[in-house]
Amino acid sequence: MLMYPQIDPVAVQVGPLAIHWYGLTYLAAFALFMWLGQCRLKHPPFAQLQGAQAWSRKDVEDILFLGVLGVIVGGRLGYCLFYKPDYYLAHPLEIFAVWTGGMSFHGGLLGVTAALSWFAWTRQRPWLQVADFVAPCVPTGLAAGRVGNFINGELWGRFASPELPWAMVFPHSGSMQPRHPSQIYQFLLEGVLLFILLWLYARRERHPGQVAAAFLVGYGCLRFVAEYFREPDDYLGLLSLGMSMGQWLCVPMVVAGVALWLWAQLRAGRAGG
Repeated sequence: MLMYPQIDPVAVQVGPLAIHWYGLTYLAAFALFMWLGQCRLKHPPFAQLQGAQAWSRKDVEDILFLGVLGVIVGGRLGYCLFYKPDYYLAHPLEIFAVWTGGMSFHGGLLGVTAALSWFAWTRQRPWLQVADFVAPCVPTGLAAGRVGNFINGELWGRFASPELPWAMVFPHSGSMQPRHPSQIYQFLLEGVLLFILLWLYARRERHPGQVAAAFLVGYGCLRFVAEYFREPDDYLGLLSLGMSMGQWLCVPMVVAGVALWLWAQLRAGRAGG
């Protein structure tokens, strides 16, 4: 049984200026996206596009900028609407208090979807092509975020057997009972494993929409599994069928991903016929 190491969330402090580890993990996520995005330019079909349809580093930079806005706005609104709608309806100004914490991946996904739609429309690019470009670059950012969660000692797991070698005590949880380090589970599943699988899948040319569909299915399934080890939010607990809010939000992701993949396959078959 391990003890959470009580990491100082502030990485560097110079006078009143404090740089938090969580902020540094976001910077790492953005840097990884920029690097992976440039690598994606060499993958099919993007490497074969010519003229006005060609992709460039400028496109990667613009997608990153819009994606950051989508993550922040969508993540915050998603948290307020999915997890604490009654509270924020009664205290609407606190929606803007992002420094108090509270972000939702599923809300961030909707925000990024809106941002990519704007990019596709303004650049006159197929939306599915944009989504396929971005999808394999996302899991490393998710992995960086889970590292930030672990450093902050938040989003701890459910109770675990003391005999589990990596079971960990999180004093922040208000209990000295061993728990699953679910942040590490999510780092490995939604971050590292999903990145490897999706990157390998995307290296070959797929039908438009299938890479994005693989991300939806992959993340939805892996997050669904990880939620069995993550402590549900105390103000929500477990919902219908003994599932957490995170699991319920993953269900439409998986369904949408499967439907999109099959539609892309059927569409390509009709076009070939």
